[in-house]
Amino acid sequence: MGSLAPTLSFNVLGDTRPNDTTLPAFMVSTTRGFLPRQEPIVQLPSEFDKLESILTRMPIKTLSGTPGLLATGTLGETVLRELPDLTSAIDKYKDNLPLMNALYRDYSFLASAYLLEPCHERFMKGESYGLGRQTLPSVISLPISRCAELAGFKPFMEYAGSYALFNYRLEDPSRGLEYDNLRLIRAFEHGLDPKSSEAGFVLVHVDMVQNSGPLVDGVMSALDACENNDRQAFDVGLNKVIESMTKVNKVMDRMWGKSKPNDYTSFRTFIFGITSQSMFPHGVVYEGVSEEPMSFRGESGANDSMIPLCDNLLQIDMPNTPLTNILKDFRSYRPGNHREFLEYVNARATHLSLKSYALQEPSSAALYLLALNQVRDFRWRHWCFTREYILKKTSHPTATGGSPIVTWLPNQLQAVMQAMADVWEGSGKTLGRECEEVMDLLYVQGETLKKEVEKYCKERNVEVN
Repeated sequence: MGSLAPTLSFNVLGDTRPNDTTLPAFMVSTTRGFLPRQEPIVQLPSEFDKLESILTRMPIKTLSGTPGLLATGTLGETVLRELPDLTSAIDKYKDNLPLMNALYRDYSFLASAYLLEPCHERFMKGESYGLGRQTLPSVISLPISRCAELAGFKPFMEYAGSYALFNYRLEDPSRGLEYDNLRLIRAFEHGLDPKSSEAGFVLVHVDMVQNSGPLVDGVMSALDACENNDRQAFDVGLNKVIESMTKVNKVMDRMWGKSKPNDYTSFRTFIFGITSQSMFPHGVVYEGVSEEPMSFRGESGANDSMIPLCDNLLQIDMPNTPLTNILKDFRSYRPGNHREFLEYVNARATHLSLKSYALQEPSSAALYLLALNQVRDFRWRHWCFTREYILKKTSHPTATGGSPIVTWLPNQLQAVMQAMADVWEGSGKTLGRECEEVMDLLYVQGETLKKEVEKYCKERNVEVN
């Protein structure tokens, strides 16, 4: 396989250095995986008291249980009346990168709520979304652009940096990341109530990602073993990947009980993006930042790094379609360190021909197929959530991130199903009983998926890819 080029290296943290404020909040580790290095910052410095005041009053139901600014339709006017431009205060703390991440989170919540407030009001009346506000005022656009630049994000809400993975706190720090100990820091609807569907939607994602440390460890172990031609260690590494993804998929199932399908669309309005959305047909003008309208994709679970990590390790080929191009575009909506790690794994797995190495021996080939199956299992669950939470509840054609709601997920799901079929057929169907049972399910599921996609495409006059 040859020696690795010097550039194919990456510093995966063991010690996350939680007290080091000079490092970005998000750095991949074998302990916390894709979660931030330290628990997210909750309390902002006093210079941001006016921002804090608006955000505290913003949710439809506040922490005290009273109606907030979004309930009364007064957020927009309150922002324009009360909020000063705090960019100079941001610059005062610019070397504290975790704090920059917290400010990015808070300004992104405010930006989304401001832009989409009119759409929410129409939706709650049973009307179409209509147009959002087409201009983001300078008191939001200038600070969000500055803190996003310093924290390494685009100036719009993202999954890891704001909505989900940097948006939880521990009710009792001594209990750690137990689900019942998690609370949201910011919310749009009723999410400050830990039993609400909005809280469940976000916190189940946090609960899933807390299992990503062992996944990262397994990936690195498999890559190292492949380079060293250590078959036993390679199989151990693949086993770690399978075990961690099995836990992730089990946690994912909690969504059904923690966040109700009938509730999702009521807070979903606020996590739509600008790109490919009818609410912003020409983009949004960021006042004081750009005279030309700007466009960004919305918050999406597709921005999570666990499944792309598996895709890259296992060298899953995606079809050459416009839908895959959207998948590639999503790569830029992640913390910079996450993006670099995923690129590293992709380059190293390709350099080592990890897939070919796995398929050389039956033991490894079976584990490789079972690892693929965990990716299929995750994407199948994601499709089922999309069907029950979105397709059956709304006719809006695009997901929050701007991808086509019916065909985009099946594009990736069918790709991993095809990869599994290729491995199974190529092995002569001799990889053991567990793999045989997996494949029996896959063929049934594949037919079900085909019928469901055809059904929803026909209902919505969408062309089947």
